[in-house]
Amino acid sequence: MKILILGCGWLAESFAIHMKNRGHEVWASTTTSEKYHRLKADGIFSFILDFDCESFPENADLPDQFDFVLNSIPASQKNSLTVIENRFSNIKLFFDHITWGKQVFLSSIGIYPNKDAVFDESYADTAELSSKLLFAEECMLGLTHTIVYRLGGLFGKNRVFAKYFSERICTTGEQRANFVHIDDVVRLVEEASCRVLKHAIYNVVAPLHPKKMDVILASAKKHGYALPLAFEAEDVTQKIVSGKLLQEELGYQFISPDPLQF
Repeated sequence: MKILILGCGWLAESFAIHMKNRGHEVWASTTTSEKYHRLKADGIFSFILDFDCESFPENADLPDQFDFVLNSIPASQKNSLTVIENRFSNIKLFFDHITWGKQVFLSSIGIYPNKDAVFDESYADTAELSSKLLFAEECMLGLTHTIVYRLGGLFGKNRVFAKYFSERICTTGEQRANFVHIDDVVRLVEEASCRVLKHAIYNVVAPLHPKKMDVILASAKKHGYALPLAFEAEDVTQKIVSGKLLQEELGYQFISPDPLQF
């Protein structure tokens, strides 16, 4: 396959190398010269492109036809809606100049409200969904052959949950973990590249949802991080996001089903 990656961040870079090692031709965009050279050294056809620039170039020096696109350009909550609208307008402009067999757009389960409930892909109260993430998803779903993956909290490799609470006070320890390991996401994106999927939107979340406190304690022990200074239960919201739809449709067995083992 000829694969295009837009926004080659931590996850997308792992996917790029995985697919390159499987013999596919991989092209990837980045915004930094450091990553441009690192990707090239790994055998990835890299190019620099910033989807936030005001004078966005309509054409990049790359092929005009791809079998699969992984779109990892984020709709970050820290950005204003104006910035996100410009960013995704530029992405659509970019897509006007290529053809593709299938696109997977990486979104987030942060689109769901933070309340006591079990959320699956059928949840459609747009007044409660994140307006920024919803805008980005709808923008990309307006393109042909597009699937949205809503990712859970992403961990694995050097991204360890306990690290973020080491010697700090944790106020969310009673919440349920809606996490997923990077190795599973890479494999599930690969599955999407070569399988026919029935739906437009999927949650990508490990099947087990232990308390975040237990994940912190387990990962601190496993990876050698200092424990939090204290657990103070200020936020006990029991939000659970189900990833059963994709798991059952693909008959997928998670490499890392339990965040306690991440």
